Amino acid sequence: MSKKEVKKVVLAYSGGLDTSIILKWLQDEYNAEVITFTADLGQGEEVEPARQKALDMGIKPENIFILDIKEEFVKDYVFPMFRANAIYEGEYLLGTSIARPLISKKQIEIAHKMGADAVSHGATGKGNDQVRFELGYLGLDSEITVIAPWREWDLNSREKLLSYAKEHGINIDKKHIDEDGNPAVSPYSMDANLLHISYEGLSLEDPNAEPEEAMWLWTNSPENAPDTPEYITIDYKNGDPIAINGEKMSPATILKTLNQYGNKHGIGRIDIVENRYVGMKARGCYETPGGTIMLKAHRAIESITLDREAAHLKDELMPKYAKLIYQGYWYSPEREMLQASIDATQKNVEGTVKLKLYKGNVIVVGRESEKSLFSEEHSTFEEDEVYNQKDAEGFIRLNALRFIIAGQTQNK
Repeated sequence: MSKKEVKKVVLAYSGGLDTSIILKWLQDEYNAEVITFTADLGQGEEVEPARQKALDMGIKPENIFILDIKEEFVKDYVFPMFRANAIYEGEYLLGTSIARPLISKKQIEIAHKMGADAVSHGATGKGNDQVRFELGYLGLDSEITVIAPWREWDLNSREKLLSYAKEHGINIDKKHIDEDGNPAVSPYSMDANLLHISYEGLSLEDPNAEPEEAMWLWTNSPENAPDTPEYITIDYKNGDPIAINGEKMSPATILKTLNQYGNKHGIGRIDIVENRYVGMKARGCYETPGGTIMLKAHRAIESITLDREAAHLKDELMPKYAKLIYQGYWYSPEREMLQASIDATQKNVEGTVKLKLYKGNVIVVGRESEKSLFSEEHSTFEEDEVYNQKDAEGFIRLNALRFIIAGQTQNK
C-alpha cells in the first residue's frame, strides 16, 4: 500500500519527543488522519498530558484515546506468564515483552472502531519491540497496514530529530536540550510499566561498566535497604496471587503492593546481556521488584501442590514459552497451546506462602495448602507405618536393570 492510500492511522503515542515527531511525520508524509492511543500500564508517569499535546498537534478530540489498562495487563498478561514461571535466558522476567501484545491489541481494536486502515509505532529497526508490535498487529488483523517510521525516514540522530521538531513547531521537552538550546545527552532509553522498568544505552553499552547508583529509579540499593527483615504472606488460587497478608486485592493492586515491598527492600535489580531476536547482543538493566517476589512465591506454592512430573514438564516447557513471549509470539497458536497446558496444571495451586524480605533477598520461610501433596507421614526421618524401606531395593534394581544387563554382556 502506498503512502497516499493510507487514510487513517492509529499511533501508539506517549506524548514524548519521538512519538510527537512521528505524529507530525505521519500527517506530512502520508497525508493521513492520525488517531493517538496512549496506554496507562502503571508506568508511574502521568499519561493525561498526552491529550493536550495531541490537541496541540491538531488531533481531533474524538481521535485521542487514553486508556487505563492496568488491570487487564496484570490479569490477562502478567499473571498467565507467571503461572509458567517464565524467565528469558535465566534472568529476564520479560517486563517489556509482555506489555507489547496488549498495546498491539488495543491499537487494532481502536483501528476497527474508527475505521483506520493502518497502525504505527515508534520502535527502532534495531530492537525487539518492532517485531513484538508487528507480530501482534498481524496476528490480530492480517490486512492492517503497518507504518514503522524508523525504518523509513532519515531522522537517524538526536540532532536531526530536534531540528525536525524545531522546524515544525513541535514542543521540545527541556530534558532533550541544554540551556543554550543545543541537543542534550539523552537519558537512558527506558521503558516502564507496572511490572518493571528497564534501562539501556549510554554507559550501559559497555558491558563491563557498572551502572551508577543514581540510574536505579525504583528500588533501594540492597546496602541501604532496612536492616530488619519484613515478613509477608501471599495467598494463591488457581496459580494466581489473590491476597497479601490476608487482604484480598485486584490483580493490579497485588502487583503494585508487591512493588512497594520490593522497592523498600532492594529486591529485583538485574544487569544482563541478552540475545535480541534481531541478532545482536544487548546489555540492559532491569528493576522488577514485585515480579521477583511473585516468581519466588509461585514456585513455593507449586512445590507442595503440583505433581512431580507435571512440575518437571512445566520446567522443560518454560524456556520455549519465555522465548515465544520475548520474540513477540503472544498471539501464536503455539503460545496458546502451551498456555492451555500450563493453566491445566494450576487448578490445585492454591494456599499461602510466607516470605522474608531482606536486603535484596526473597526468602521462602513457609508454605501451606489444603491441596498439599506433602506427606509428613511418608517424608519423616522418624519411625512410620506407611513406607516399607525394603521396597526401595527392588525399585533401585529395576531402574538399574539396563546397567546390569549391559555390564553382564559388554564386559565379558
